[in-house]
Amino acid sequence: MSRRPSHPVRLLASALAAGALLTTAACSDGGGSENASDTAAEQAGVARPDAAKQTPTGSPSAPAALTEAGAKAALLTEADLEGGWNQVQDADKWRDRLLVGKVDVAAFLTAKSSATDCQALLDALYDDGLLGDPSGPSALTGFEQGDSRLLEQVAGYDRAGLDARLKWLRTLPDTCDEFTATGSGGAERTVQVTEASVPDVGDARAGLRVSVQGDADGGPAALTLDIAAVRVDTSAVTVMGGGLDGGQTDSVEQAVRQGTERLKTVLDGGTPSPQPTTMD
Repeated sequence: MSRRPSHPVRLLASALAAGALLTTAACSDGGGSENASDTAAEQAGVARPDAAKQTPTGSPSAPAALTEAGAKAALLTEADLEGGWNQVQDADKWRDRLLVGKVDVAAFLTAKSSATDCQALLDALYDDGLLGDPSGPSALTGFEQGDSRLLEQVAGYDRAGLDARLKWLRTLPDTCDEFTATGSGGAERTVQVTEASVPDVGDARAGLRVSVQGDADGGPAALTLDIAAVRVDTSAVTVMGGGLDGGQTDSVEQAVRQGTERLKTVLDGGTPSPQPTTMD
């Protein structure tokens, strides 16, 4: 696979609940302490001062902001993956030369913007920026299994920018269905981009399969990458797996499930278990 990777509230205040609390506070006699003026105020629709100060209890709290320590704690471990994946220490240095190339703009005829999007995809896969530059903490880990690799990134982002980037990823199977990129040595590579399913986890998600056919080490080669990104509040998990032996659909899906669960645990103030959670 690539000798590279890719660097990856809901505070609802119910008006009805608030109204119910005010009404309850107004109607509670506190053991008969209510006087005539209190009763008159309530009949006139004026809340008692002490009732106005009360706030709903039991409301879900917003997830904590992602920290550097939290991003690292949320990363997958070997125990989270099946199939003999071995964790490596140099995942941040992975780079795949098959992803380097200049998109043939002429092949897109009048849709020059499509060529721009496809170039941006190749650049993002090579430069670890599939979801754009993180605005918060970021952590990365990688695993090897034979000639295949799996990379995971956990990072914090600007919410609007993150949603826009996920939306952009979902358009690429149509925009960049198939195109040609030319390497620095003049060799042409055929790139295909298709939609890939992502487990129904997190708050929003996007998945791609990218295949690159070209030459490596003097012979024909085909690089296949399965890619998934999942948003949890303003943080995200990005997983990419595959290599010259083909994609890693099952492993990527498992990594997404476990990685999302670990991230949610961290954002809820907990510590991920050293053993994977059993998930359907």
